This record gives sequence, structure tokens and C-alpha cells, in this order.
Amino acid sequence: MIAVIGRPNVGKSTLVNELVGAKVSITAASPNTTRRAVRGVLTDGDVQLVFVDTPGLHRPRTPLGHRLNQAARHAAGDVDALVAVVEATQVLGPGDRTTLETLVREAAGAPDLHPVVVVSKVDRARRGTVADQLLAVSRVVEEIADAQRAAAVGARVDYFATSARTGAGVDGLRTHLRDRMPDSPFLFPPEEVSDVPASEWVAELVREQVARRTREELPHAVHCRVIELTDRRASVEIVVERPSQRAIVIGHRGQMLRAIGTAARQELPEGMFLELRVVVEPDWQRRDDALDRFGY
Repeated sequence: MIAVIGRPNVGKSTLVNELVGAKVSITAASPNTTRRAVRGVLTDGDVQLVFVDTPGLHRPRTPLGHRLNQAARHAAGDVDALVAVVEATQVLGPGDRTTLETLVREAAGAPDLHPVVVVSKVDRARRGTVADQLLAVSRVVEEIADAQRAAAVGARVDYFATSARTGAGVDGLRTHLRDRMPDSPFLFPPEEVSDVPASEWVAELVREQVARRTREELPHAVHCRVIELTDRRASVEIVVERPSQRAIVIGHRGQMLRAIGTAARQELPEGMFLELRVVVEPDWQRRDDALDRFGY
């Protein structure tokens, strides 16, 4: 079991997809696209790696945000390796520091845990910038380890520079993690690549397209759920918080909703009919009753 943590938008889901070799997590440019711990399974011969993609660690402003942070921290426990991701071209901020503090704390409490830091998106940075970021991250890790009276942890951390978009460095990271997995039975059947149920995956594919097309306008306010699913048909509700958001998702003469459906349908089995409806659930991400119903 290998958990991948980091602040929003550092490329965790794209990295997990590349490590697994299949799309197991949706991706979008908007923060907090990942809302649940998603397990991607790579089985290669007698070795099985289970990568746990997690919500981005951030400063929460809503009850939903608090629950996403809890889900990420919970996923970071009881694993064999913990991968903290920071971005090559961004100055280390509070979210990155929270990520590295979590890495050090978990490693200090579990001597057999393998802590790894990945500097991601190196295809967007010059070689010197990547080297500077690796050095900066290592210094912050050592500082945090000293502050937590866990100096020995700093010496256990391994560092990698990767680009999930180009694949640079990913093979080396995968091999490093593979070599450090303990002996155990397989946790999943060899043919499985994800633990996401079919209904949840269909809903996530729709939410991915909503997030990509509405960008910063309303991704946080959107939740998708499957109302009906058969081998040939899927009915999905797109839940928003306000009527004005519903109008954005539908678009002029339904153009936005049609574009969302067309793009999502390309990820579904050929010939599958996809029906989309947009409904308003006032302030759902701030209401515990709605969050409970939606499974957060």
C-alpha cells in the first residue's frame, strides 16, 4: 500500500494514473478534484502495488473541506510507503509544509514506513530549477524532522523528480517503491486496476468534465451521483448549490450540458446511453446531512 499526498493541484492523480498505467482517478485543473481516497492497483508478476490517491491537503473553508482533509490524513496511515508530492515550479507554501509535516510525522511513528518526496511537473521547469527545488524540499524536511524530534526520519527520505505528463522519472520511482514492498498476499485480484465501484466511476467521469469546462466558476459546488446504471444506460444527476450554477452547467440552449455529456460518453463503453440532469441542493457542501447522504 502506497499513499500519495500533497496540496491541491500538484499532480497527484496524474502521477497515480501514470504509475498504475491506467486511468483510475479523474483529473482537472481545479483544486480538490479528488474527493475520496482512490486505490489504483498495479499487478506485475508476483508483485502488486496499491497506490492510494488522496484529496489535496488545504486550508478548509467548508465542512466538505474538513472532510477531504480527514480523508487524506486517514489514507496516509497504515501504509507501507508514503509519497509526498510538491511542484517543481512553485515556491513551497503552507500546503506543501503541511504535506511534509504529515510525511515526517507518519514516518516517525512507523519505522518500517518508506517516506518519499516527489518533485512533480519537471517538464515545466528548467533543470536548475528542479535541482533548487529538490534542495529546498530536503532542507524543509530536515527542519521539520528536527522540530518534531525525529531527525532520523530525514535520513530515511528518498527524493525523486518526475513528470507524469511525459513519464520522466516515473519508471525509477515505480521501481524504487516496488523494491521496498513487504511480502504479503495480494490485496486485490490481479485483473483489477481500481477499487472504485462502477456507479461511482461513471459519476466521477461526469464531474471531471464539469470541472474541466467550468474551471474556477463552480467546481467546488458540484457533486455528481448515479441514479440509474445498467449495461446500456446511465442516468446521472449533477448537483449544484444555486440556480445560477445550474444555468452555468446547462449553458445557452443546453450547449454546456451537451458538451459535458459528449466528453464523458467517450470514456464509457461504446453504445452506452448517458442521461444528465442538473439539480439544486442548497449549500450542500456546508451541510452535514447532505455530506452524509453523498458519502463524504
